[in-house]
Amino acid sequence: MRPRLEARPTRGALLAANDRSTTPGRLRLGTVLPFAAPSLGLSALGVAVFVYLPPYFAGHLKVPMALVGGVWMFVRLLDIPVDVLLAVVMDRTRSILGRYRAWMLMGAPVLMLAVWKLFMAPVGFSGGYLLSWLFVLYLGTSILGLAHSAWGATLATRYHERSFLFGVLNAVGVMGVMAALAMVIAGKPLGLSDAQSVQAMGWLIIALLPVTVLLATVRTPERIAPETPRRAFPLRDYWEVFRKPDLLRLFAAQLALTLGPGWMSAIYLFFFRDARGFTTQQATVLLAAYILAQIPGSLLAAAVARRIGKHRTLMLAAAGFSLGLLAIFIIPKANLLATIPSMMWSGMTAAAFDLMIRAMLADVGDEIRLDQGKQRISLLYAVNGLAAKIAGAFSIGLTFPLLASLGYKAAEGAVNTPGAIHNLTLSFLLGPIVFVMLGGACVIGWRLDARRQDEVRQKLETRDAELEADAADWLPPLPHPPADPEIAA
Repeated sequence: MRPRLEARPTRGALLAANDRSTTPGRLRLGTVLPFAAPSLGLSALGVAVFVYLPPYFAGHLKVPMALVGGVWMFVRLLDIPVDVLLAVVMDRTRSILGRYRAWMLMGAPVLMLAVWKLFMAPVGFSGGYLLSWLFVLYLGTSILGLAHSAWGATLATRYHERSFLFGVLNAVGVMGVMAALAMVIAGKPLGLSDAQSVQAMGWLIIALLPVTVLLATVRTPERIAPETPRRAFPLRDYWEVFRKPDLLRLFAAQLALTLGPGWMSAIYLFFFRDARGFTTQQATVLLAAYILAQIPGSLLAAAVARRIGKHRTLMLAAAGFSLGLLAIFIIPKANLLATIPSMMWSGMTAAAFDLMIRAMLADVGDEIRLDQGKQRISLLYAVNGLAAKIAGAFSIGLTFPLLASLGYKAAEGAVNTPGAIHNLTLSFLLGPIVFVMLGGACVIGWRLDARRQDEVRQKLETRDAELEADAADWLPPLPHPPADPEIAA
């Protein structure tokens, strides 16, 4: 019998020792695709909420722009501590359904209810209505998105494997976005108004969520890594996580790389309709080109990262995105075919932002688990989610009041002055480029490369094997069936 560790293994170690079906191995596409399915609904919701829902509220439902922007920013800031609290509980969850699987099954119905209340909202609803249901929407998104990302980080354990996993998640998410955009593109030929097309997006999301979440939770194995026995609630460990330099750098990068495209998304329809002379359907076609290009962009980013590393891929993508956005301004107005290549280029490069950051976060999570002996991956994604929430709050909370103060009018049928259109153009150009370039600069000199992560994984796997082997020594022997009296005789 091998010598035991000094302390008795935790219950998590005992569970892991008995679950041989989830031992880490090479991740296969047949496992990743069902797991990626919830990205369909989550990504469709993302584009609907950031691009179409605010103009739908301010235009069709006649809610003042300043109220929409102010409440949106307040809810996002109010929601900031929610992710951290969820992560602390999530990382400590033990249930018959597993850890992240249980949370995904809880989050789906919450999100479906909020989508229904917001996308089918009454005309001229109050600020209180928007505040309450927007908070529920972001709560459901936090539960589902956080559990999905954290589960993905534990499902893929190797440096390049994580680029592959999150690349597939991005590509599947793009399909969900395209399905949502199809509601707008096909709306006009089907006789739907712009408002009815937005409502059709809501029904699509409500239909996708339960099917895709069930597919992922039924088909994906979940392995809870063994943990070293330590005190029950080590506050000092959490403080060490929050002040870790690598996490702070990724937090800043996520903040900037979300605020840039988020700023662009918030005023996208206003800019392409009023400043560039496109119809809503044409602007949606351009957005579809931007989003669709993220499928090859995600796969290309994962391939490039295998050669030059994740952080260099991220910096390269930030520069490429900014160049693509600048190209829009040298293309003649209302020229759909000439604008499509520029939008596709920007979309291909933007695909690397979230993909690389989530993959790099998983590497940081391995280092923290090696140091602390506990799984903190949900907390890492929660902290990173705070950056996305802050950026999401300011992308709408700043742009809508800013445009209103600069004389731009968003109501349906409103006439804007040339000065207001000029201000709209400058806002669309300056915000995204400045923030995206800043986000790329945040990872200059990143140290956690493939070689370092391989070293960390080898140490983790060695320790996990020792814990699981020791846990097996603690397990009681299997009961033997009673002897048959006739055979005994």
